[in-house]
Formats: sequence, structure tokens, C-alpha cells
Amino acid sequence: MSKLKIGDKAPEFLLEISQDKKVSLGDLKGKYIVLYFYPKDDTPGCTLEAIDFNELLNEFNSLNTVVLGISRDDLKSHGKFKDKYNLKFNLGSDIDGQTCSKYSVWVEKSMFGKKYMGVNRATFLINQKGEIAHIWPKVSVEGHAREVLDKIRRLSV
Repeated sequence: MSKLKIGDKAPEFLLEISQDKKVSLGDLKGKYIVLYFYPKDDTPGCTLEAIDFNELLNEFNSLNTVVLGISRDDLKSHGKFKDKYNLKFNLGSDIDGQTCSKYSVWVEKSMFGKKYMGVNRATFLINQKGEIAHIWPKVSVEGHAREVLDKIRRLSV
């Protein structure tokens, strides 16, 4: 799949968010959607990013915005992560990697000279019509949630 660009129709997704509940792009139409992809539950960078989004959640909500974190972790891992840090937004489980592939965030990485496949930390802002409004392709965790919120504020004017 080719890389997504601003203005493209956002790829459809269907993700489990709890034992008996799934969420799709269509379910969220009419709202801004912050899809943030992260490598792994309860790791330092991913925890900081989740806590930052959580702390700003009321402000996102006031701008008709849904925050959805996505990783390839299972529901059990997501549940522990949410409980441990009292996260109030949904985490989507993409175990099969279909959504990560559609959004081109399943990439080859390298650590200590070893190559492996993993999730690239990236964020996609989807507008009320289901189009990509902004992309942060390589996220630096510190201050990122605030940067996303500020972008939505500018677009909402």
C-alpha cells in the first residue's frame, strides 16, 4: 500500500477495543479522530504518550474529537495498560496488523544492527468527513499530544 497523504480518504478499520466491542472508522464519522499508532503497551515512550493524551482528553472531547491508540498488543495487555494508568480513551487491538498495514506504519526497524518488523510511532488526524487532515509520520513523544490538540484547534476555527 502506498503512503497516505493529507486529503486522502482514511482507510477503513475495524478494531477490538474490549471483549465485546469493536470500533470502525464509520462509527466515528462526524468527529475528528486522532489515530495514534504506538509500538507496545507499558513501555516508557508509549506510556508517556498515552498519559499525555489522557491528561488532555477533556480538551479533545470539547473539540468533538475521539482519541484512539492502536498497537498490535492483545486486549488483555491493553486492559492492564489502561487500568495501570487510568486511561479514559480506547485502545484498539490490531493483532493481525491489518490496520497498521493500511496506514503504512508496519515497517522494518533496526536495533543494535538487527533488523525486525515493528510499529512506527505515527499519528493520523482524520476530519469529520473521513479524510486525512494531518499526519505526524515520526512522532517524538514529548509534547506530541499538545501539538495534535493545537492542530485541531487551528482546523476548527
